[in-house]
Amino acid sequence: MLRGLRGFVFDLDGCVWNGTVLNPGAREVLTALHAGGRRLAFLSNNSRATGSDLRERLHALGVDAAEHVLTPLEIIGQVIAERWGRSRVLVIGAREMAEAITRGGHDILDVKDWRSATVVAVGNDFDLTYERLTAACRAAVAGAALVTPNLDRRLPIEGGDFLPGCGAIVEAVAVAAGVRPLVVGKPEPPLFLIALRQLGLPAAGVAMVGDSVPSDIRGGRAVGMHTVLYAPDGAGEARDADLVVRSFSELATLAGLG
Repeated sequence: MLRGLRGFVFDLDGCVWNGTVLNPGAREVLTALHAGGRRLAFLSNNSRATGSDLRERLHALGVDAAEHVLTPLEIIGQVIAERWGRSRVLVIGAREMAEAITRGGHDILDVKDWRSATVVAVGNDFDLTYERLTAACRAAVAGAALVTPNLDRRLPIEGGDFLPGCGAIVEAVAVAAGVRPLVVGKPEPPLFLIALRQLGLPAAGVAMVGDSVPSDIRGGRAVGMHTVLYAPDGAGEARDADLVVRSFSELATLAGLG
């Protein structure tokens, strides 16, 4: 199946890298795919970095083929504007997410002004406090729309460890407020569709490669892409993907790289 495909979209966290370390063989296989004329794009549910930020990280790690890199921060301001117009947004998350929402034409509120919020945007917040969490919950109960880049429970890092993901934080708000969030990133279609447009390829000619069945595999399949589950520790939920690979070298063989 992979030998005839012209494009590949790779998840980053847990697939191409863990934290700041590339997974074994990733650089070599990505370079070989690019050299062989395959078009590449990269997706991340990262709520603390833009595509440009992650492209720079990839280049610094020797992945020179990285051109098209997308995160939910590319579109979160636009999504809020399309759904609710110019909004007063309480941001529980990183400075980068607040800046992305500001670029969308919205006003960012201080935590103490939560009563004025029309939207609550919750991302991965390394400075999370009970005060911030409480403000988000109260704003959502008061009627502010709840928005999040993703529902990922864990953020993989080096050495097989993880940090609590964005989903762990937004679920606390959702449960306390009794509402469900609007999800901007994977597995929702927008980032996948933007990646396909940037590659200039139809979904049927592209494979989505990722380690997460809920966000990568189901999201890719929903837009018509072939799906490859990267599962170095075992097959996992293999039935949900078209193919399962345990390493980048196995992916290279299936893609006809040697």
